[in-house]
Amino acid sequence: MQYIVNRSANNTAELQREFARAFGVSLLSGYTKSMKTAISIPDDIFAEAEELARRLSMSRSKLYSRAVREYVARHSADQVTEKLDLLVEEGRVDSSFATAAAPQTLERSEW
Repeated sequence: MQYIVNRSANNTAELQREFARAFGVSLLSGYTKSMKTAISIPDDIFAEAEELARRLSMSRSKLYSRAVREYVARHSADQVTEKLDLLVEEGRVDSSFATAAAPQTLERSEW
């Protein structure tokens, strides 16, 4: 049987699906539905990460995913702060609410 690939298929995944449909087979896409990547890290950090993953009974992939997610979340807050600072610098913020709320907040705070 000869199979001609549809040239309009614009990516590998689409070509794989088209091929599977033509031959009536299912695709095995690996054991995860995640992006696989290769990175280079210093040996000492790798060893520490391996030990942490072992202690937490966690896969290396899960450990690195959680670490990157946490890092991205931490830096996302920086972007919000930078944008708010820019608004204040440009004078585009009405601070009357903050000025009125500050004394009440201070009164409720334990010193």
